Amino acid sequence: MKISAPAFAVCSTCGLALNGNGHCVPCLVRIGFKPADEESADSASLVFGDFEIARRDDGSFWELGHGAMGVTYRATDTVLHRNVALKVIDVSAAPGGAKAVRERFLREARAAAALRHPNVAGVFHFGASPEVDRCYYAMELVEGETLEARVRREGPLRLKLALEIGIQVARALMAAGAKNLIHRDLKPANIMLTPNDTGTEALEVKVIDFGLAKVTAEAANQKDITHGGFVGTPAFASPEQFDGQSADARSDIYSLGVTLWYVLTGDLPCPGKTIEDIRHCQTQIALPIGQLTARKIPKAVIALLRRTLAVDPAQRPASPRELLAALESCHTHLARSGNSNLRRWAAGILVTALLAAALVAIRTQHPKTAPAPIPAKSIAVLPFENLSHDPENAYFVDGVQDEILTNLAKIADLKVISRMSVLPYKEKAVRNLPEIAQQLGVAHLLEGSVQRSGNRVRVNAQLIATSTGSHEWAETYDRELADVFGIQSEIATAIAQQLQAKISPGEKAAMGVAPTTDLLANALYQQAKAMELTEPLGSQTLLDAVRLLDQAVARDPQFVLAYCLLGRVHTSLFYGLNRSPVQRELANVALQNASRLQPDSGEVHRSWAYYAYYGFFDYDRARAELDLARRTLPNDAEVYYLTALLDRRQSRWTEAARNFERAVELDPRNFQHLFTAGGFYHAQRRYSECRRLWGRGLRIEPRDLYARIFRASMPFNERADPRPLRAELSAILAEEPANAGKVAADLVRCALAERDSAAATRALDAIPAEGIKDYLIVYPHAWFAGLVARTFGDHDAARVSFSAARAEVEKHVLAQPDNARAWSLLGRIDAALGRREDALREGRRACELTPVSKDAAGVHFVTDLAVVYTWLGENDLALEQLAISARLPAGVYYGGLKLDPQWDPLRGDPRFEKIVASLAPKD
Repeated sequence: MKISAPAFAVCSTCGLALNGNGHCVPCLVRIGFKPADEESADSASLVFGDFEIARRDDGSFWELGHGAMGVTYRATDTVLHRNVALKVIDVSAAPGGAKAVRERFLREARAAAALRHPNVAGVFHFGASPEVDRCYYAMELVEGETLEARVRREGPLRLKLALEIGIQVARALMAAGAKNLIHRDLKPANIMLTPNDTGTEALEVKVIDFGLAKVTAEAANQKDITHGGFVGTPAFASPEQFDGQSADARSDIYSLGVTLWYVLTGDLPCPGKTIEDIRHCQTQIALPIGQLTARKIPKAVIALLRRTLAVDPAQRPASPRELLAALESCHTHLARSGNSNLRRWAAGILVTALLAAALVAIRTQHPKTAPAPIPAKSIAVLPFENLSHDPENAYFVDGVQDEILTNLAKIADLKVISRMSVLPYKEKAVRNLPEIAQQLGVAHLLEGSVQRSGNRVRVNAQLIATSTGSHEWAETYDRELADVFGIQSEIATAIAQQLQAKISPGEKAAMGVAPTTDLLANALYQQAKAMELTEPLGSQTLLDAVRLLDQAVARDPQFVLAYCLLGRVHTSLFYGLNRSPVQRELANVALQNASRLQPDSGEVHRSWAYYAYYGFFDYDRARAELDLARRTLPNDAEVYYLTALLDRRQSRWTEAARNFERAVELDPRNFQHLFTAGGFYHAQRRYSECRRLWGRGLRIEPRDLYARIFRASMPFNERADPRPLRAELSAILAEEPANAGKVAADLVRCALAERDSAAATRALDAIPAEGIKDYLIVYPHAWFAGLVARTFGDHDAARVSFSAARAEVEKHVLAQPDNARAWSLLGRIDAALGRREDALREGRRACELTPVSKDAAGVHFVTDLAVVYTWLGENDLALEQLAISARLPAGVYYGGLKLDPQWDPLRGDPRFEKIVASLAPKD
């Protein structure tokens, strides 16, 4: 029902709008604060639960701001001794009774407290004061100014800054959407700007009051205590909020559009003194685009603002993710455009230069990219030598090196190589330091030795400039064993000073914190960490790591890093070994313990990100945690690697490439990172970049079975040439015949591509009887037998095999109804069996479970659905899906379309041949 409010009634005291019952909520709150004896006001303290309202120098309560829903004060958490922002809301005038309203408010508001994101001011406590009928909540105190104050002070902002602010707010909206929260009062006054920690002019954006406009309105049975039932601030509200319709994320998108308009112009797109004025302007009057053109706003930005301010929500960006992508696109275009006048002036010169460069390129068969310069402030901490007679001290020595490396890695002004890349140098008796520095891309190396004897420890360390081989610094520390953590911190500080690194106060404080005071607990942790570093996801060996870490935290219940690693190991076991919810909950318990001890720790946030990604495939939550982790872990390759995995899943291809490259830069000899990054380029059909990274990986692990197969498969996919793959498989079997089961699926693939029935039969013999496990599903032996029989025309044998495979795969579907891979495989089997309706339902179900719009990996199921359509004779539908797959990263490859017999029914169709040609090599 449309709300009728011809004008705002205002408070004669403060000038704010009255609510539907004629009350001014801020004044009600203030009145409730006044002591009965006015003369004692100066000495009276005001306390809400554990929070005491702060006072200014003149004795008045420290008010930060007020709005239609209440007053926000600066307050002190009397338990944790920290400053907070405390918002107090009066609900006594709300319909339905104050008690019911308080209960509803607290129940619904808990959802907002679950929202953790770097662009959201965290809410960490809700409460009620029954004697004065007030609710309150404590949130992060953000030091800075509101976006509204910034615009009032400076006028309209530069386009680049406005887009950067919009991007950060959109990220906050994405995180809220993952928790089913909407703001409903998004406006410049609820957006805080604060300088970031990088020392640059960049700003960090924090959205305040997130989710609370919605919560408050719901607590009052949808009749808000502000404007006669209206929810939000009219000038920034969406049309559906005026109409009393249910709001969703698109309402916040509209409000962000108004905010950006205001930021860019200093004006509102739909001004008005009453709700009716604003509503009429929104629906009946064209947007004043002249305000934007007068500010020389680019057409792309204007077009985006038109969409965000559409009256019909269906015409706006469908989600915060879509809005974020559009804003980032505008920002990227702006950055690339640069100085367009200069570019036009230089165009004639560039033509000549490009022609000359083209001639050089034609004559150069293998152009080489110049290596990036090595930063002067770069270092690798090599494994320290164990000089103790007892080999049991090895983990103690590893801990010394690891802690020095960890402390240095917290300094953003340094480039510090990750531990995984320096581990290979541990066993080398003689080190070629210039070669190591070149391999790791650093200008300095730190070497050292540790000797432990009784209750004494001697640590020797020396800093080497690799360009000259000279020792720039050396020191020996001979102390009590208990002081080993102090030694590690001193060494890291001395190295940072030698490299003239800038150290922020936060970084300096973090370097002085010992991970534990229990040396045995630390040794147990180091032993478990070594296992986790070298074992794959879900390895049985990780069960031993769990036992070690359980002992470590039993000895030191305050050992945060041990809890973090324990949560990570349990997550890994859940992902790759035991899909039981109980296993995943063990990870949750460990990480909750870590969060309880150090909620702001970068290691804790990184561990939560790992848990969200591998435990739930919750990409938005994982990204939010990584954004927080990156603040205190600037050199953590794992943070960049996990972010790249998220980028890849969420189709953020440019960002993924940048983050993969950064991960490889910080961990240049990490085999897993190199091959995953190479696989990312392979999925994009960027084969030269893939070859570069896979080549580096194979130089580190030249005998790795699967790496060899991946590299040999590249000519198959890129050029439809199966010969290198066949040759590599033959070499692997010649070296070790027992590897036949590990490469059997590739043997089948190669034999079918070459239509070699004898080779296919031999390959089938190599398939293990229990089938081949791939990710979260087992491909039965009968599946491969069915493929071979179908390819070579033995339809009776194919039916028998596919029927047997169906019985096995159907069990997987019933056991894991959300497993898209199981549904997809069952769909292809039913298509082969002619079970038309079942096959269509199952193939489509796989695509529904993992849609490409939410997860780029969904392209695999698009391709599989094309197989289903092909085998059912639905060529038009098959070609439609193939066209989609061919356009997307990780979709069909040229070699697969040219050689795989599953596409034989489509051959000769001009549309199919056109798709094949689109993927053909261009040289």
